[in-house]
Amino acid sequence: MSIWNERYAGEEYFYGTEPNAFLVAKKSLLKSGMSCLAVADGEGRNGVWLAEQGLNVLSLDASPVAQAKAQQLAQSRGVAMRFEQADLLGWRSEERFDVIAAIFIQFVGPDLRPIQFENLKRHLKPGGLLLLQGYTPRQLEFKTGGPSQLENLYTEAMLRELYVDMEIVHLREHDSVIQEGTGHSGQSALIDLVARAR
Repeated sequence: MSIWNERYAGEEYFYGTEPNAFLVAKKSLLKSGMSCLAVADGEGRNGVWLAEQGLNVLSLDASPVAQAKAQQLAQSRGVAMRFEQADLLGWRSEERFDVIAAIFIQFVGPDLRPIQFENLKRHLKPGGLLLLQGYTPRQLEFKTGGPSQLENLYTEAMLRELYVDMEIVHLREHDSVIQEGTGHSGQSALIDLVARAR
């Protein structure tokens, strides 16, 4: 059983059922009818919320255990969305999306990160928005969630370089308290990115 299947195996939702606060804060950018890809969507808290805003959501995750719980959450909240089990690095689709939500996808290091990010860009329509939140290296001091490998964490300079071919609408590092189940809980060192495909 993979680490992700083990993490999601319990009855509880590891990261809770409420959406990520950064996504909620960007609600004004979202319009009903937009197509949306929620990558590494886990147990579905973000994908379900996006579907509740009227977006046509494809929830992508590699863990079948997580996706089963995401489907239960969607059903309990009365929203329709699509699900696909796949690893983000190898996933390819002919679809292009108005919005891609990439919340805490820091499970690859610097060798694979450019491939991961290029794959996100490939699936955006011209003018499409990437909404990304991750942890900065200071998160290793807080230890309230996220990867323990320094090389998996983001800096502002890193994201500017990786998204140099996109219009950076918003990019900010900040320390904030987040409460996302037992997985992310407490003071956290965060970085937020909103980037638009040219």
